[in-house]
Amino acid sequence: MRALARVGPVVRVPRVGVVVSDAALAREVLTDPAAFAKTGPGSPAALWTPVVGPSVLLNMEGPGHAALRRALAGLFTPAAVAALCARVAGPDCAALRDRLAAGEPVDLVPVAQRLAGAVIAGLVGLDARDAAGPAFAAATAVTSMVRLARPQLTPRQVARGRAALEAITAPATRAYRDGDPATVPGRMRALGLTEHEARGAVAAFALTGTETVVSFVPRLVALLHDTGWLATVAADRSRADAAVDEALRVTVPSPVMLRRVAAPARIGTVGVAPGDRVVIATVSAARALGGFDPDRPHPPELRRLWFGAGPHFCLGMPLATAQARLVLDAVLDAHLARPLRITRRRVARRVLIPGYRELVVHGA
Repeated sequence: MRALARVGPVVRVPRVGVVVSDAALAREVLTDPAAFAKTGPGSPAALWTPVVGPSVLLNMEGPGHAALRRALAGLFTPAAVAALCARVAGPDCAALRDRLAAGEPVDLVPVAQRLAGAVIAGLVGLDARDAAGPAFAAATAVTSMVRLARPQLTPRQVARGRAALEAITAPATRAYRDGDPATVPGRMRALGLTEHEARGAVAAFALTGTETVVSFVPRLVALLHDTGWLATVAADRSRADAAVDEALRVTVPSPVMLRRVAAPARIGTVGVAPGDRVVIATVSAARALGGFDPDRPHPPELRRLWFGAGPHFCLGMPLATAQARLVLDAVLDAHLARPLRITRRRVARRVLIPGYRELVVHGA
């Protein structure tokens, strides 16, 4: 994908679509839902709707999308996500800090898996301890079947995906019936959506909110370690947010985004017609800025592009960054007590989002 950026900012690729590698052009596409939609053949909706249902934000447009987004927005304020993370993940992160400070080697990948699963479970009204593992397992069971050159899942894959997600969507029925406004199902019930639609939303949040965090958190620590920034940020926490933003740019948790052309348009110098598939190569747009450097500001066209732009900008962005900061703060605290080093790492294979299979950190 990144090699296409050397060919041009917009390249038409057979069986894939129109690939956009330029940040400014990518932002233009993402902020024009009238011409570039998330619904229809070749879009994200075509990929996910058969598995999660029709009313889950990631496959909606227009007034319905805006209304559901407004209804759920209160769950993602800085105060709300801080309280959620402290409740379901705070004790585990404190234990991580203590283990590292005591000199114990710790694999950060299962730590991130438990964190992401527990937070999403808490968000959708499930028991964070019991549902953390199933939430992550269900998400990876589905995302592992996705291929860029295949615009939708096969009927067999859809059935497998639904079966995998049943482990977390079935328990969400209670949250819907309880109507707790502190949960996604409860808010959807208040909006008048059905129990089936609420279960689909639980599945969608598991898909979008677990694997991205599990990929990013170990890579964040590895980047700081490998570039020599770990000690700098540990000593000056005012630099932590910039370090997280820059690590998101380099790791790109959403390496590609999909849109379907809904009306005749141009992307740069390339004309596109209704039905064309647009593949936004976020990874190329983000990494064009250069290597990891938290002191370098991001230009406006690139700012948080990995979370999208326009009406579909990632609603869960505050939750994702709060989780990253929670783990990072534990690691930084431990580093001050006992300088940390990475003693073993293995890259994950056959995954939708690049990441580590193992990343062991040990106090010197």
